[in-house]
Amino acid sequence: MLRTLASATVLTVAILGLTACGDDDSSGSDGDSTTPVTIDVTFEGGTVTPNGERVEVKTGQPVELSITADAAGEIHVHGDPEQTLDYGEGTSTAEIEPIDQPGVVDVESHDLDVVIVQLEVS
Repeated sequence: MLRTLASATVLTVAILGLTACGDDDSSGSDGDSTTPVTIDVTFEGGTVTPNGERVEVKTGQPVELSITADAAGEIHVHGDPEQTLDYGEGTSTAEIEPIDQPGVVDVESHDLDVVIVQLEVS
């Protein structure tokens, strides 16, 4: 009798644990693809931060650049389609159109000739 009760308890705990993991995975992936990825970008004294780092995004996921700049400029997104984003001196936000193809997309400053970030789209 004690062995049956212990087996039932172990089975119940295992089922509840698997159910909880399943729920977390499905809600996390849905939230990840619709929640915008925000990347802080700072242009100061002829340099940019970040500088070439990879950022993971889902296909179709919105991407926003939160920009702080000491001078106006232009950002190029080398995806399909190509995008050009203008920003002014001070703080601004630039939205990258969602990317529908998996792969790596460079986001760069041609003025500084550097890759700001690489969007790793999956």
